[in-house]
Amino acid sequence: MPSLRLRALAATLVLSGPLVALPALRASARPSSGDPAEGKKIFVVRCVACHKANGSGGVKLTGNPTPDWRDAKRMADPKHDDDSLRVCITNGRPKSGMVAWGKTGQLKPAQIENLIAYIRTFSKK
Repeated sequence: MPSLRLRALAATLVLSGPLVALPALRASARPSSGDPAEGKKIFVVRCVACHKANGSGGVKLTGNPTPDWRDAKRMADPKHDDDSLRVCITNGRPKSGMVAWGKTGQLKPAQIENLIAYIRTFSKK
């Protein structure tokens, strides 16, 4: 008869199976349907201090410096798709100093979509 530890391990593996598959779901990331012109208005007010007017970033509050959104290769990486931007803008990154704009209610989902659409313009130049 399997030990209690072995059963607990088996249960953990079965239950964590869907979590292991989550990165595969990112391939179908939902692209932003936002308006870049509206996103620029938000960016100028809320984001320029850390991400710079040209999107070059490099500001280090804590942890890692802010990203360079002009880097087309970086922005094409699936790790930096619109869903990842959506999560970051909504939930923030406390260790790096990124504000949770969505969770604090300072930005509504439609505004976040506009902001993502504007951020994407930096790597298309």
